[in-house]
Amino acid sequence: MNGAAQFETIEGQGIGVSSIWPARIGFRRRGLTCLDALLAAASPAEGCALLLGCRREAHWQVERIWPCLNGWQPMGERGRRFAIDPREQLLAQKWGRARALTVLGAAHSHPASAPLPSATDRRLAFPPALLVIAGPPGGDGDPRGSTRADLPRTGWALRCWWLTEEDTQPLPLAWTMVD
Repeated sequence: MNGAAQFETIEGQGIGVSSIWPARIGFRRRGLTCLDALLAAASPAEGCALLLGCRREAHWQVERIWPCLNGWQPMGERGRRFAIDPREQLLAQKWGRARALTVLGAAHSHPASAPLPSATDRRLAFPPALLVIAGPPGGDGDPRGSTRADLPRTGWALRCWWLTEEDTQPLPLAWTMVD
């Protein structure tokens, strides 16, 4: 049994419902600090979160990080897999709507591998989707080849990806810290 089988799917509630991808993702310093802390706390398992914010044409702004429990089953595989309970996504959507925010996408960590979407990440996503991954910098296959640590607590690099169809390569997206 894989992690996806543990939770009922909810039709029409996929993350990242816009078919036009953003040119840039903006993060606030406090959001990056929160994301770094929750991913560090989950390690050596993959940590995960939902990203809430606003779409401003080609610039998407992440305003809040919604921490999620990694519900992947079996538990022993959580070091290389993650699953977000759809009920958590629904709660985040309701909370965000009341504050004029939308679920922009999901974030998770790859504690032992490059911050690249795995085949499983792509297979379980609901394209089109924004996926943010944190992992060791300069890992094999990292298209930016950076050795920069974007997240100080973990020392990991942060990469943003736009997932289109399952069989296509994810598109790397630029991100900036806006404050």
